[in-house]
Amino acid sequence: MSGTTEQSSGVGFRSERGPVLIAMMVTMSLIALDSTIIATAVPSIVHQLGGFAQFPWLFSIYLLTQAVTVPLYGKFSDVIGRRPILLLGIGLFLGGSLLGGFAWSMPTLILARGIQGLGAGAIQPTTVTVIGDMYTIEERAKVQGYLASVWGISSVVGPTIGGLFAQYLSWRWIFLINLPLGALAFGLLRSRFTENVERRQHKVDYLGAGLLATGCSLFILGLLEGGVAWPWLSPMGLGVGTSGVALIALFVWVERRAIEPTVPLWVFSRRILIATDLGTAGAGAIMVGLASYIPTYSQGVIGVGPVIAGLAVAALMLGWPVASSNSGRLYLHIGFRNTSTIGMIIVVIGTGLAASLGSKSSIWQVGLACFIIGAGLGLTVSPMVVAIQSVVGWDRRGVVTATHMFSRSMGSAIGVAVFGAIANTTIAHRFANPPAGLSGTVPKNVDGAAQALGNSHSSSAVISFIRVALFQATHHVLIAVSCVSILTLMAVTLMPKRIDQLVFAD
Repeated sequence: MSGTTEQSSGVGFRSERGPVLIAMMVTMSLIALDSTIIATAVPSIVHQLGGFAQFPWLFSIYLLTQAVTVPLYGKFSDVIGRRPILLLGIGLFLGGSLLGGFAWSMPTLILARGIQGLGAGAIQPTTVTVIGDMYTIEERAKVQGYLASVWGISSVVGPTIGGLFAQYLSWRWIFLINLPLGALAFGLLRSRFTENVERRQHKVDYLGAGLLATGCSLFILGLLEGGVAWPWLSPMGLGVGTSGVALIALFVWVERRAIEPTVPLWVFSRRILIATDLGTAGAGAIMVGLASYIPTYSQGVIGVGPVIAGLAVAALMLGWPVASSNSGRLYLHIGFRNTSTIGMIIVVIGTGLAASLGSKSSIWQVGLACFIIGAGLGLTVSPMVVAIQSVVGWDRRGVVTATHMFSRSMGSAIGVAVFGAIANTTIAHRFANPPAGLSGTVPKNVDGAAQALGNSHSSSAVISFIRVALFQATHHVLIAVSCVSILTLMAVTLMPKRIDQLVFAD
C-alpha cells in the first residue's frame, strides 16, 4: 500500500492504495448507479413486459436480498478475506445485470434484481471495510468522502442516463451498462488488490446463517408489503411478521451456543456499536423518507417536472460528500461523538425546514433543505463508520461494518413501512371525505390521483383537491422524518466521548 502495510491477526495488505481506491469507487458505482437509474425507466419496462402490479417488486426484492446477506458477507470477509467476497459480489451483480438486460417477463426481471441484490450485499459493506483496512483514522474521512461522491454523482447522472436509455435506446441498457463497468472493477481488483490472509480451519455456522437470512427476509418482507400486498392485521400480515421475529429469536439462541457464530452477539452489547447502529438506522429512515416523498411533493404539490424534482433530491446526495470529506478535520480535534452530534443537529434543522414547506414553497427551498440534510448526514455517518472500524482488529472489522450497514437497511425498511402508512392513511381519509361538490369525481387512491393530475380533462377543482391531499400526506411524512431526526440525534449522543481506549478483543 504505497509502502504502508497493516498487520493484524496474521493479515497483511500488499496493494498500492491509489489503484485499489479507484477499483473501490468503480465497484461502488455499480450499486450507486443502479439505485437511481432504474426509477426513470419503470414506465418503459411496464409498457414492454407488462406486470404493472408486480413492478414494485423490482425495488423490494433488491432491498430484501441485499439487506439479509450483508451480515453474512461481513463474517465471511473476516474469515476468507475481502478480495474473494468482492469478486463474488461483482460476479453476482453482473450475472443479475445480464439476466435483466435480456429479461423476457416481469418475473424474470424481478429474479434478476434479486440476484443483483445478492451482489450488492457483498459489495457495499466490503468496500467500506477495505477502506478501513487500508487507511489510517486521519485519512479515512477524506476517502469516505470519495466514496460518498460516487453516490452524489450517481444521484444526478443515474436518472438522466436512465431517461435517455428509455427514451432513445432501450430500457435494457440500464442493466447492460453495468457489464463494462463491472468488468473494469473486476480487472482492477484482480490485478491490483492482494492480501495475505491466515488460513486456518473454520467451523461454519450454517444453521445460524440460514436462520438469520430467513428470519430477516420474513421480517423485512412483512414491513415492505404490510398495508400494500395484505392488511397489517390480516393472517398473512401477522404470520409473516411473527414468523420472522420468531426465527430471529431462535437465531440469537443458536448464536449463543455456536463455536464460531455468523454474527457474534458482542456486536450488540458494546455501547459504541449500539449507538452507531441506532444512528445509522435513523439515517437510513431519513434518507428513504426524503427520497420517497420529496419527488411526490415536488411534482404533485408544487407542480414541477420529474427532472427538476429529481435534481431537488440530488441535492441531498451532493451535500453528503462535501461534509463527509471534511469531517476528519473535525473528529480529529473534537472527537467522533461531538462531530456526529453536530451533524445530526444540522440534520434536525434541515428536516425542520422540510417539514415547514408549504403548498406554495419554491423548488429552491426544497433543494436547500435537502442539501442541508445531506451535509448533516455526511458529518454524522462518516465519523460513525470510522469510529466502529477503529475499535476492532482486521478479523472483526468486516462483521462490525456489515452489521452497521445492515442496521441502515433495517432503518430504511422500517421507514418505508411507517412513512407509507402515514401517507396512505392521510390520503385515504382525505379521499373518503371529499367536499360535497366533488363527491364521485375524486380518485379512490394514490394511483388514481396521479392519473388525474396527468389528465388534461380533469377539472381544476379536482386537481386542487388532489394537490391539497398530497400536500397533507407529504407534510405529515416530513414531520415524521423530523421526529426521526430528533430520535437519531439522541442515539448519537449515546456514543462514548472517548473511544481511543476501546479495542475489543472478544
